[in-house]
Amino acid sequence: MPGNSAASPRSVILRLSLACNLAEVRIAAQTVRGFLAEQAWLPDELMAFDLALVEACNNAVKYAGESGACQPIHLEVISEASQVEFRIHDHTPGFDWPEKIELPEPDSESGRGLYLITSLMDSVSYFRGREENLLTMRKARPVQGEVAPPESPYSLENYARKLAENEHVISEMVEELSSCYESLSAIFRYSTDSGKAGNLKEFAQRLLQDLLQIVDAEWFILRLIPKGESKLTVLAASEPAMELEPLTFPTTGKPSASMEMEAAVSRQRVWFDAQRPMLADGPLKKAKPGSAGLVHPILLGDQLMGTLTLGKAAFQNPSLVDGGLVFTAGQTNVINTFADFLAIQIANARFQEEQFSRRLVTHELEIANNIQRSLLITSLPQLPGFSLAAFCRSAHEVGGDFYDVLKINEHSLLLVIADVMGKGIPAAMFAAILRTLLRASPELTHQPAALLERVNRLLFPELSGVDMFITAQLAFVDAKDRKLTVASAGHCPLAVASAAGVKTFSPEGMPLGILPDTTFHDETVELPENCRVLLYTDGLTEALNAEGHYLGQQPLMDWLKRASASNQPAEQLKQELALELEKYQANTVLNDDQTFLIMSG
Repeated sequence: MPGNSAASPRSVILRLSLACNLAEVRIAAQTVRGFLAEQAWLPDELMAFDLALVEACNNAVKYAGESGACQPIHLEVISEASQVEFRIHDHTPGFDWPEKIELPEPDSESGRGLYLITSLMDSVSYFRGREENLLTMRKARPVQGEVAPPESPYSLENYARKLAENEHVISEMVEELSSCYESLSAIFRYSTDSGKAGNLKEFAQRLLQDLLQIVDAEWFILRLIPKGESKLTVLAASEPAMELEPLTFPTTGKPSASMEMEAAVSRQRVWFDAQRPMLADGPLKKAKPGSAGLVHPILLGDQLMGTLTLGKAAFQNPSLVDGGLVFTAGQTNVINTFADFLAIQIANARFQEEQFSRRLVTHELEIANNIQRSLLITSLPQLPGFSLAAFCRSAHEVGGDFYDVLKINEHSLLLVIADVMGKGIPAAMFAAILRTLLRASPELTHQPAALLERVNRLLFPELSGVDMFITAQLAFVDAKDRKLTVASAGHCPLAVASAAGVKTFSPEGMPLGILPDTTFHDETVELPENCRVLLYTDGLTEALNAEGHYLGQQPLMDWLKRASASNQPAEQLKQELALELEKYQANTVLNDDQTFLIMSG
């Protein structure tokens, strides 16, 4: 809340900008009081200025809508030899200034602030504009050296006389002012501590214990609506015995036996006192019989956050037995202020929790992405007479697709392509485990079916435990004999294109992790001269265009057939296929990972 002051021979000016909330009002009032004390204003005058300024700024906060709450309040204090002038400039919808300001009724919750301001100041003017308002207050300074007599308009005795039209209301106003100051002080304190609070429950517990003292209540229950649930759950209570069972929102219009639920559904305060006793079957009656109080809905805009119930023992308060007010209008305003403050803190705590969870997820995805990148070899081994290229594109930060190439000797290697059903760290970890298990059995690399059976037995306990599975395809390539032996664990067919056309091979086999003792089969394929071999995941055939149509297997095979007619190496074919996929998916979001291995020779 930056401030600056400027002086001239005739006046001294203090300018402040404060956020549109009650905690900042308290800071501003203290700053103004110190500034005016330096200008030789007397203690009685400072007290009057303090009260009027706090009420004026509170009004700006009170009438701030969603747009106004985001705009600062500008405060200008001009202290001159003869007078002081306050200008409060806000960006809120404002309110209608009444034609006549009179002392409000005892049970009225509004009007006291304006009555107090006009009583304490010599002149007050309010200019309401479009989302922009100006309140100006002026007070003359007594002639220096003179002591203001009791009848002087500058003395507190005169303020008391002017307010003495209704002694009962005056006592309530004094109590309200005291409560307001205590409230502002508490809110300011908790605003500075909220970022350090261990958790929301501890924070609310301490805040509401202070509220009990301020409004002279004896017990409280704070219920919140957990995210994604339709019930009111106790977050904090003044006594362990008050931590009652959750209240479920009614699925129909049937009335509830709970006053707390009534306040939540109606979004209005619900009182319980001598005129309207607590519901006989309600949880409040069972927990605190003979109490009087209110249930206040906690709202943030139009969003219901929970309820706050405050009460006191009626039999210990004779006025309540005779139908007196449980809480004065001033105390009710204080409760409303605390409820609004709680709503903001609850929303802030949930936002921070979501941010923390989002950071954790982001960090998890970064780890998984690093794992995934480390699995994909950057330099593929090659075979004499053949060229090999690989492509992998993830739909999200971390995908489930994976490929590997294991060189066995100078004229043979094992091609691996797999799709782990899942995302994030679990998928990346299983891909890493699969890669390790495949590389840990070199004696079986020329027998793809036997290798899949061993890997499946080892992976089954972990995969089945988390309801995950892996589709995979292994292809042993013998360049010397120009043969390929393929085995599949529920994966897409392997395709071989030559001058004779395109043939697909999909030996029988279930995905890894479905059954512990699955039997796999392999099939040996001749590799004609100038052939093209394609291993791919279902992200290629299930690529979506802007009209929502899948690419399908046949267009992919048609492209492969055209590719076999050229003498292009695998790397160039990879670039062409990637471009074809990109064109087909133009103006769409990638819906699945896309991975393929292509061999030309």
